[in-house]
Amino acid sequence: MSTQSILLEHGRVVDPSQQIDKIANLLLVDGKVAGIDVSVEQIPENAIKVDASNKIVAPGLVDMHAHLREPGDEESETVATGAHAALCGGFTSIACPPNTNPPIDTQAQVALIRELANSARQCNVFPMCCITVGRKGEQLAELGLLFESGAVACSDDGCSVEDANLMRRALQYCKMFDKPILCHEESAPLAKGGVMHSGFVSNVLGLSGIPAAAEDVMVARDIVLAESVDAPVHIMHVSTANSIAAIRRAKERGVKVTAEVTPHHITLTDEELRSFDPNFKMNPPLRSRKHVEACIQGLVDGSIDAIATDHAPHAAERKQREINIAPFGIIGLETALPLAIETLVNSKLLTWSQLIEKLSFNPATILRIPKGTLRTGADADVTVIDPDLEWEFTLDEIHSKSKNSPYIGRKLKGRATMTIVSGEIRYQL
Repeated sequence: MSTQSILLEHGRVVDPSQQIDKIANLLLVDGKVAGIDVSVEQIPENAIKVDASNKIVAPGLVDMHAHLREPGDEESETVATGAHAALCGGFTSIACPPNTNPPIDTQAQVALIRELANSARQCNVFPMCCITVGRKGEQLAELGLLFESGAVACSDDGCSVEDANLMRRALQYCKMFDKPILCHEESAPLAKGGVMHSGFVSNVLGLSGIPAAAEDVMVARDIVLAESVDAPVHIMHVSTANSIAAIRRAKERGVKVTAEVTPHHITLTDEELRSFDPNFKMNPPLRSRKHVEACIQGLVDGSIDAIATDHAPHAAERKQREINIAPFGIIGLETALPLAIETLVNSKLLTWSQLIEKLSFNPATILRIPKGTLRTGADADVTVIDPDLEWEFTLDEIHSKSKNSPYIGRKLKGRATMTIVSGEIRYQL
C-alpha cells in the first residue's frame, strides 16, 4: 500500500454516492480517502499538494466492459496495455469479459488475469468468467469455483446463451452467489451474416443487415427469465429503442434489471457506414437516428444505468480489411469520457453528478466492487477532469496497442488530466 499523501485543493468535488457537488479539498492518505475538507491539522506535512482549481474531482471512473484480449490475441491488446489506456482515459477500474483464447472458464484463467493485472500496476482489473464452458452455450461453467477464484461477474459476451433453460439456471446460480450476470443480447439466427444495422442504409449499400429485433427478442426473454426467478440481470451495450422501452417497463414493475450503453451508440449512426470504413463496424451495430435518440433518452430518464466502453481492440492487419470480413469492434477507453461530456453534459441533458454516477458509482454497484465513492475510508481511486480542455484525438494520442477508432481526427472538449489508483498518481497529462 502506498504511504504517499495527496491533497487535491480547490477542485469541484463530485461524489454521487454522498450527493456531494461542491468546491472542496480532498485528502488521500495511505491509499485511502482521509476526508473532504479536513482540518489543517489532519494534513500530513509531506502531502503532495495538487491544484485542482477549475477541475472536476470525482471517484475513479469504472468501465464495466473492456476487452483486453489476453490471453490469445496479444498483438491486439494485453492486460498491461489496455489497463494503461484505461488510466489515460480516466478509468481507475475496468472489468474484462472472458471472450479470450482460451476463454476464461477455469480458475487458472481467472488467476492469470489477476496476476497480469497486479504485475502491470496500472488500473484495477476485475476479470469476468464465462457463463458456459467455452462460451458454447451448452453447459454451465463451474460458476461457484470461478467466483471463489476472483471473477466478479459472468458473461458469454460476444454470444447470447440461446438455451433459455440454461440461461434460467445461470440466473439462479448468480443469485445464489450474489454475482452479476452480464448478457450479450443477440439472437444468432436473426443476426447471422449481418454486417451493419438492417435498414435503409444497409439496403442502399447492399450490405447484409442485423435487425434490431435480434437484440429486442433476447432482451425481452432475459427480462422474463430474471423476473421469473427474482434474480438480477444486466444488459450489455443496449442499442435499440424497443430494448430500452422493455427495460424501462421492467424497472417500473420492479424487475432487477440494469443496463449500459456505449459512447459510440449515443454519438454515431449507421449513416457512417456509407464510408465503408471498417472502424465503424461494431456489434451491436451502429443504429439509425431514432435508436440513438432512444439510447440518450434512456440515460436521461434513468432506464440506462451505466456508460461502458465495450473497448474492443483489433490489430490493423485484421481490422483494415473489406468491411464484410473485418471483425466487429472499436477501441473506446480514451474517448469515452470526452464523448460523454460533449453529448450529455455540455448539451445540458445530464448534470455532472448524473454523468459521474453512470461512469463510476453505478458500474461499481452493479459489479459489487468497493469502488465509485469518495467516502472516508474508501480506496483512494480518483479521477481529475478538466471539463474545458480542448484537444484533438490523433494516432499519437492512442495508448491502446490497437488503433481501430472511428474518432481519430475528432476535436474533443474535456479530458482526464490525472488518474489516481490506491493513492498513487499513475497517470498525469
